[in-house]
Amino acid sequence: MKIEQIYTGCLAQGAYYVESNGEVAIIDPLREVQPYIEKAEKEGAEIKYVFETHFHADFVSGHVDLSQKTGAPIVYGPNAKTGFDAIVAEDNQEFKLGNVTIKVLHTPGHTMESTCFLLIDENGKETALFSGDTLFIGDVGRPDLAQKSDITMEDLAGYLFDSLRNKIMTLPDDVVVYPAHGAGSACGKNMSKETTDLLGNQKQFNYALRADMSKEEFIKEVTDGLTPPPQYFPQNVKMNKDGYDSIDTVMERGAQALSPIAFEAAANETGAVILDTRNPQDFTKGFIPNSINIGLNGQFAPWVGALIPDLKQEILLITEPGKEEETVIRLARVGYDHTLGYLKGGFEAWKASGAEVDSIESISVEELSNRMKSDQEINVLDVRRPSEYISEHVEDVPNFPLDYINENLAELDREKTYTLHCAGGYRSMIAASILNARGYNVIDVDGGYGAIKKSELFKTTDYVCPSTLK
Repeated sequence: MKIEQIYTGCLAQGAYYVESNGEVAIIDPLREVQPYIEKAEKEGAEIKYVFETHFHADFVSGHVDLSQKTGAPIVYGPNAKTGFDAIVAEDNQEFKLGNVTIKVLHTPGHTMESTCFLLIDENGKETALFSGDTLFIGDVGRPDLAQKSDITMEDLAGYLFDSLRNKIMTLPDDVVVYPAHGAGSACGKNMSKETTDLLGNQKQFNYALRADMSKEEFIKEVTDGLTPPPQYFPQNVKMNKDGYDSIDTVMERGAQALSPIAFEAAANETGAVILDTRNPQDFTKGFIPNSINIGLNGQFAPWVGALIPDLKQEILLITEPGKEEETVIRLARVGYDHTLGYLKGGFEAWKASGAEVDSIESISVEELSNRMKSDQEINVLDVRRPSEYISEHVEDVPNFPLDYINENLAELDREKTYTLHCAGGYRSMIAASILNARGYNVIDVDGGYGAIKKSELFKTTDYVCPSTLK
């Protein structure tokens, strides 16, 4: 028997390859499925099942493509209704995989169809739990993603309490927990950086599994402090539930190499978002006017999902040479299937063509300090998340979270210049590029709050001042 976690850091997502006696189950696969197929072929094994723990909200699963390419049926737990052929299993139903058994444990709470899959080895021992978004390491799935208006967040939290107590906490302590996500995912609020653990440890240290916790206490703790989910979540759920274009079609469409002239014409004719995925330090020195910077080396896909609300939005790409295919794949992972092509030769080709170039001023923390001490007006905005801001921030600097920048643009004045910082520079350049494309005057702080803190030039506080941006 073999269990392999295939973890993708950008999405903080764990897919699983389970093999026994030449038969394979893939659990919660990513959109690009060829690596799973090739792995099974290399092992001389056949993919027998594709298991889905629930309708994922934060990424588009590869279940439909993988089933079509291999003939392996897709298996969901109870309550799942799909727009494609799938096995909707009953609670406690068992599936044979080589010499092992995979048992369905219906665990509603994160969503109503949420299901865990319990692996029972060849000796009949309960060995591993593929817990989806029901149980994370250090946390449980958020209960506010229900797609039915008659089911409240509190209702789901109550279901989750029962699922954890009646289905999961009754399992042996030496069962290994394999969740669908780790730290960095928006599907929970307190996830550990560890991606597996023994169930016994979780019973001891996971706040949501405290034996002395009442249902009312659980509902309060699990629902407290939840921020609104990213706007793309419901759209991903719909794609996972109804089906989608094959990844092969998406890749073919997005792999069009465009000359600077063709790229500019496509931008003018289609209204596509120009997405520049280079590092922030390179972007600030020069970029195509009105382009948005979301660096491929950060939390790329989740930030695209949070900031480009329509999955059908057409996109034109500027990438580092050689990163074009990777970028199209990572966009498709969160449902952005309408990439029209990329700039052949990257930004250097654009610059060499003599086309117009824009830039954003970037200043050091020393220069920021000098400007704040001078008489000149300087409007500094902290674009980190509210939780980071509350923990510590520069005194009298207001919070303007990147997560909600599209909703809060009306708070800004186009006649003013805004100086932005985040923790290290990745998010502030995203914010700066968005504001710049919308006609606002912006400056970026190199190194962000990390450099600000290290410089010891600024007075910081954890007091949340009532100042506004206007």
